[in-house]
Amino acid sequence: MARPRKPLLSRDRIVGAASALVDSEGLGAVSTRRLAAELGVSGPSLYNHFRNKDEILDAVADGVSAKVDLSMFDPADGRDWRTALHDYAVSYRAALTEHPNIVPVLARGPGRRPAGLRVADAVFGAMVRAGWPPAQATYIGALMRYFITGSALGSFASGFVDDETAYDPEDYPHLGQAHLLAERRQKVDEGAFETGLRALIEGLALQYEQLSPAKERPGTVRRTPKGR
Repeated sequence: MARPRKPLLSRDRIVGAASALVDSEGLGAVSTRRLAAELGVSGPSLYNHFRNKDEILDAVADGVSAKVDLSMFDPADGRDWRTALHDYAVSYRAALTEHPNIVPVLARGPGRRPAGLRVADAVFGAMVRAGWPPAQATYIGALMRYFITGSALGSFASGFVDDETAYDPEDYPHLGQAHLLAERRQKVDEGAFETGLRALIEGLALQYEQLSPAKERPGTVRRTPKGR
């Protein structure tokens, strides 16, 4: 019998099937046995491409990291570090909200995942070029990951039921409109993210102003006191 022109199995096929399972049923649905059944192959054949389930999930997570726009950190892009951090955070969150079930894997950090490491490298490099000390640049990279992945781990708005009788005003005098939050989930969650992101970056900007004299910080214009 002639061999098939296309291989029955590939890393991309396995990752695609695993990603679909994670998106539809969550991390607990993924097993090598389940994936083999979905792909119509024998279980051991998966091990020709991945050593175990954790490696498959790492590949799924890295596929999500690869969707994050990093162009704002290119030295030729022209955006200052504040705008770059904001735009990066928005892009990262957008990628996570499309695949929320994989967030716990991403939250563990990049490990050896190539796309995840490129994200970390881009953020750190951009902050150092902007004049942040390496230690502070590391903290900023960590802070952004905490904030972005944390925002994608769950929805504040959907944590409330849409039953207006659920929140007795005698017990919860300030939750009279809480039952409306669930139906306004996207607006509430996006508004909360943007509010927190602006506050975070404004706070970093205050720290940045205290780092060193303006002439030592790239992209900073020294202000001339009035009357001089």
